[in-house]
Amino acid sequence: MIVRVAVVGPTASGKSSVAMAAASGRDDVEIVSVDSMQVYRGMDIGTAKPDRVDRAAVPHHLLDLVDPDEEFTVAEFQRRYLEVLADLGERARRAILVGGTGLYHRAVVDELEIPGEWPAVRRRLQHEVARGGVPALHARLTTLDPEAAAKMEPSNERRVVRALEVCEGSGRPFSSFGPGLGTYPPSDVRQIGLRWDRAVLADRIGDRVHRMMGAGLLDEVRALADRGMSRTAAQALGYKELLAHLDGSVGLEEAVEQVVVRTRQFAVRQLRWFGRDPRIRWVDIEHDPVAEAAPAVVEALEP
Repeated sequence: MIVRVAVVGPTASGKSSVAMAAASGRDDVEIVSVDSMQVYRGMDIGTAKPDRVDRAAVPHHLLDLVDPDEEFTVAEFQRRYLEVLADLGERARRAILVGGTGLYHRAVVDELEIPGEWPAVRRRLQHEVARGGVPALHARLTTLDPEAAAKMEPSNERRVVRALEVCEGSGRPFSSFGPGLGTYPPSDVRQIGLRWDRAVLADRIGDRVHRMMGAGLLDEVRALADRGMSRTAAQALGYKELLAHLDGSVGLEEAVEQVVVRTRQFAVRQLRWFGRDPRIRWVDIEHDPVAEAAPAVVEALEP
């Protein structure tokens, strides 16, 4: 098995910068993105996708896999990841996995058994949501799979519908697939987590959102809207709120503030998700993530 080091943590914590610093100048180290939205072409600014300079300096994988009007699943991501892993192994490369999408991370680190898809069941459930709301479906999930229901918010439409789709389509509880997200088996992947003071991280998130706006995020979203976006892509942080602004639902200032608030809330959820994993070695960052965390990643890259 090739050496794999995962750099995890909340959004705006500096994961990509740390990975670049650790990989730069090493011909046998490549970066693998573990991000559910960086797979979409054209979603560059809002996902903080590595730019051409970084991608020219260090090979990156699992970026720009599909157009934004296509749906993309964690099962497909896992399949693509295994292809990349096989290629890296054949070329005797080491890998730095970078990303904050918790489920995608667990899918590749722990080789989760990903349940199949039942589109007809999913469409029916989505119609039920439109008629009666998400809480009613969550109540049904509580009966069919109380373990899964307890791990998701009753208002989270995507997760509730997916869990029910699997329960009804497979005849098995959603929580029965794989080792379970509540267990943390031994893994060959060495994990380094970046952790900031929460108030400092909140400021970093606000600053980053405003930098993205200055870099042309609104124009990026407008261009994507004209081309069409899948349901999944259109729910991405930053894109969802600016799409609402473009359709006249909210003013620009309010939309940007929503992006900041929701991104901060997302960061808290990421910290909770990764914080439950006892296999992660946490580095508390005070000022400079590269100076303070890159040495730990470099050390972990050694055989």
